[in-house]
Amino acid sequence: MLFVGIDVAKSKHDCCIIDSDGVLHNDSLRIENSKLGFDSLVESIYSALDSKDISNVKIGLESTGHYSTNITNFLLAKGFQVTTLNPLSTNLFRKAHTLRKTKTDKTDARVIAAMLFTDDSKSYSPVSYQISELKSLTRHRYRMVGYRSRLKISITRLIDIVFPELPTLVWSIHQVSSYAVLSELPSPVDISNCHLTKLTNLLSKASKGKYGKEKAIAFKSVASNSIGSSSRSICFELQQTIRLVQSVQSEIDALDAQIKLVMQEIDSPIMSIPGISFTLGAIILAEIGDIHRFSNPAKLLAFAGMEPSTYQSGKFNASNTPMVKRGSTYLRWAILQAVRLVAMRDVSFKNYLNHKQSQGKHYYVAISHAGKKLVRLIHSLLKNNCSYIPQH
Repeated sequence: MLFVGIDVAKSKHDCCIIDSDGVLHNDSLRIENSKLGFDSLVESIYSALDSKDISNVKIGLESTGHYSTNITNFLLAKGFQVTTLNPLSTNLFRKAHTLRKTKTDKTDARVIAAMLFTDDSKSYSPVSYQISELKSLTRHRYRMVGYRSRLKISITRLIDIVFPELPTLVWSIHQVSSYAVLSELPSPVDISNCHLTKLTNLLSKASKGKYGKEKAIAFKSVASNSIGSSSRSICFELQQTIRLVQSVQSEIDALDAQIKLVMQEIDSPIMSIPGISFTLGAIILAEIGDIHRFSNPAKLLAFAGMEPSTYQSGKFNASNTPMVKRGSTYLRWAILQAVRLVAMRDVSFKNYLNHKQSQGKHYYVAISHAGKKLVRLIHSLLKNNCSYIPQH
């Protein structure tokens, strides 16, 4: 049996090959992140292999984001079994086997190979095409939403300068009607000088009839006494930032439509849970991947970083310990967002949440408990491929 450890980097990968007898075949193999480099790795593996049976080869690498995607896909396509290791595990393994504070790419590759040799790690199971697509789409959406949030913060800053009284007139400065007015009338002077009929029509159309003449009069009255700046440069920046937010929002809407198409193809049983939208369902499925990686709900809970930490020393056992918060940040966020919506629509989750709060737990602590219940439910539905039947 051959064990191949790969330390992944952006432009090159360091590799180490040892066999089941502990014989070191190659600990200084450095390959480029290219087709030529990947081929040279495969040739080195075959040269160290007694037979051509690649089932006797176990390859391991750390989970290092997108840098490991190409080499993992290449090796899987060649038929090799690939193990993806948690960087926390490799770091602890390294510290446990040496007192020296030594960390290089070469030693990292050797540590990974040694972990494969000493540990019965489960091989990495390539996820389905749809799940892979979902992961790419949902991660892209996460970045887009983050970009939109930063733009909205800029708009808030600019409004504080240009028209600080605006928040008293509307329920949100980021609503459609607020953007519509500021896009055309970016300063208090523009609003106060605007004809009442034009402003009324602008507000009525943007708010779909919610705002009318009365709101337009209020806008003009407040704008005429505003302390805001009418700086041409700041007003232009405000208008341009609003256009950017609207553009990003349209792209997010297009992303959501694409996510919905993939989710409809998958037809996952978790969509039978009331309150889980296509977007939240997509994030949950994309992060979980193959449910068979998790033999029980506790392992899925640990992967989401939602299990409680444990602290015990001597006769002392801590009773109130915080959530571990390791594992997939995206999955944990999606679960905690989803459980709030599920509790609004499902009686059993609503009662469970109320029960936890009646025990004196803070709302967010109660939500985390309900989130654990949701994780157990998701594990069961995906494992058994069955729909959720609400309990009344």
